[in-house]
Amino acid sequence: MGLNVRPVAGKSDLDTFIKLPCRLYRNEPYWVPPLLFERKRFFDRKRNPFFEHAEAEYFLALRDGRAVGRITAHIDRHFNEFQNHDWGMFGFFECEDDPEAAGALLDAAEAWLRARGRDRMVGPMDFTTNDECGVLVDGYDLLPTILTNWHHRYYPGLIEGAGLAKAMDLYMWNLEVQDRSRVHDAIWRVAAEVESKHGITVRPMRKKDMEAEINRFLEVYNAAWERNWGFVPLTEAEVRHYAKDLKPILDENWAWVAEKDGETVGAALSLPDYNQVLKHMNGRLLPFGWAKALYYKGKINRVRVFALGVKREWQHTGIAAKFYELHFDSAARTPQTGGEMGWILESNKSMNRAMEGMGGRIVRTYRVYEKIL
Repeated sequence: MGLNVRPVAGKSDLDTFIKLPCRLYRNEPYWVPPLLFERKRFFDRKRNPFFEHAEAEYFLALRDGRAVGRITAHIDRHFNEFQNHDWGMFGFFECEDDPEAAGALLDAAEAWLRARGRDRMVGPMDFTTNDECGVLVDGYDLLPTILTNWHHRYYPGLIEGAGLAKAMDLYMWNLEVQDRSRVHDAIWRVAAEVESKHGITVRPMRKKDMEAEINRFLEVYNAAWERNWGFVPLTEAEVRHYAKDLKPILDENWAWVAEKDGETVGAALSLPDYNQVLKHMNGRLLPFGWAKALYYKGKINRVRVFALGVKREWQHTGIAAKFYELHFDSAARTPQTGGEMGWILESNKSMNRAMEGMGGRIVRTYRVYEKIL
């Protein structure tokens, strides 16, 4: 039968597509299995609001009838309108160490995108930069934090061998928030002036008012990141979808809103690293996964700074420094004493300098690839 790459057709194929990583990574200590029911919902075109403004095809690579790889090709109309691009994306790339299969998967994605008039193929994006993206190229000896992936070391070689080149690197910064002496004094000085000098108040997000808080977060998120490479704003439907997923794991100790005269001017959201829980659950809540979740939840000692942003016209006021200070305050009263900040674009010089000033260090790098069509 040889090698065959074909679109996913039917529930059985989709089940194979979703579960393939479980086999590819079954002996890898740093891979964290996602919850299978969540992945099924994410790939469901009727339930994921991404498909309200996008189209996609899922592909499987089979060798002698056995699945050896997968990929998606997708076009996000919202992204292309916002960025004034004609890009197509690929995502969810997983493959055995099989250059022929990897090349065939990427060729299939490319052909699908070419047929729809795209001028560039970029990825992996799962499905956008608001989701997991990039291939791990450095930091293989660390457990990935929540909403980030771990990949086989041979993936970059497979992708580059198929003719793709680097488009952008994404940095994950480790930051310990216990020793304040490691932080540049200017950060504490600027943080102290946020309210006294600029009249800006910073408060914790209120979980009981989650919908309104998420709308405030969205207002900042879409404004603060709009000029970033690869950025696409979240729609209201996507925000509601994310809010539903994030509410169970939101910790009010690690989420803040900055306000000035009733206007939301900044927001910061850090998430307890639930990958430390998922690692022990083998992708399932039932029959006993819920008990494991309750047990390991109490052992989470890290967070991931999911997003920290300030509206452009308020970035001179020190709000970001205040958010940094509040992370130190939270670490003093919770089991979480550090974590990862990111990802941050390699081109975001100011943010990377800020991480250095906080005493951080880059511990993992993800790479996004591209090919001109």
